Amino acid sequence: MHTTRLLKIAAMGSVVAMLAAACGGSTTGEASSSAAAGGSAAASAAPAVSEAPAAPGGAAYAGPVGDGEGQVNVLAWPGYVENGSTDPAVDWVTDFEKETGCKVNLKTFGTSDEAVKLMQGGGWDVVSASGDATLRLIYGDSVQPVNTDLVPNYADVFADLKMQKFNSVNGVAYGIPHGRGANLIMYNTNDVTPAPDSWAATFEADSPYKGFVTAYDSPIFIADAAVYLMATQPELGITDPYALDQTQFDAAMALLTQQKDLISEYWSDYTKAIQAFKSGTTKIGTSWQVIDNLAKSEGAPVEAVKAKEGATGWSDTWMIAKDSPNINCAYKWVNHIVEPATNAAVAEWFGEAPANAKSCDLTSDKAFCETYHAGDTEYWKDVYYWNTPTATCLDGRTDVQCVPYSEWATAWSALRS
Repeated sequence: MHTTRLLKIAAMGSVVAMLAAACGGSTTGEASSSAAAGGSAAASAAPAVSEAPAAPGGAAYAGPVGDGEGQVNVLAWPGYVENGSTDPAVDWVTDFEKETGCKVNLKTFGTSDEAVKLMQGGGWDVVSASGDATLRLIYGDSVQPVNTDLVPNYADVFADLKMQKFNSVNGVAYGIPHGRGANLIMYNTNDVTPAPDSWAATFEADSPYKGFVTAYDSPIFIADAAVYLMATQPELGITDPYALDQTQFDAAMALLTQQKDLISEYWSDYTKAIQAFKSGTTKIGTSWQVIDNLAKSEGAPVEAVKAKEGATGWSDTWMIAKDSPNINCAYKWVNHIVEPATNAAVAEWFGEAPANAKSCDLTSDKAFCETYHAGDTEYWKDVYYWNTPTATCLDGRTDVQCVPYSEWATAWSALRS
């Protein structure tokens, strides 16, 4: 990724990637009035997925994709839909509008909970959903299955992003992969020696970095503790960090309570994480590749590595609203956003691995896909993409109930209070 693009992202007040704590979205274009703004990171912002019944009924759009309806109403993370207003050189919307006749009406959101709430209001066509939102949208009957035959560029999406637990149910696809990233250990190379290869330095009570550890501020971070416990307490039997029975969940919360004594700062806006490393108030903690790249570009002595225990991560999905008022434009959009050149531009601008394998030949930085491990299947094997915890255990167990997302949110709120 070009440093200039990264620096511009960092400067964007609205860019708080993934599950950022800020709640307000901004609108580009005229979004449907029925999709009112609102929502926050509170657990009440979205329905809890306590049960995982059969996938919602209803067939995917049979097609064929015809002439557009004239507009497409888009909900997205900041940085995913750029029309040149942030940077004149960054625009994958204008040509789409000219070629399809579908005007893009964009609203950005700051949290997955906000996205779910907005989708409940109706009037939207597509949403870029992270894995901690996708199952809530599916079981909340807010999105429809996707007919991948109507999305030609889907054929070139990396195979290990298709038909995953977070974007499909019972063999039915509910979206088109957008990109992916892993949660890494970032550390100050001057102060943290030897170089860490384990989450132990961020979780264990005897960490020499007490008071200088940073962690991601979200209920989904409970899964990060679960990943560490998979390796260090195998007797707990955790095989999926998003499928925790009560005993496993309690162990993860105990670890996070222990970690709290080490924490200097919980972050959600990644620009603040960068500043913490630059100022020295943080020496080690959870990070993303884009944070490492940005911090280095600003002179911070940092490196980032994937822990030997594995890591959580994200793979966002473009989903189509169940009652999409502009279904043809919706399909045109999800095909466009994973078109090789478009997907390359999105990935470089935002700072994540693209979903389309052909995008790697089209990035301006020819080392981009190597840096972000885009096609490195081995790298992703122990990355557990964000998913929505449900009472019906996602790991297939039927002899026990798992702790649903609503209780994750409640426990996280109590931890942070």
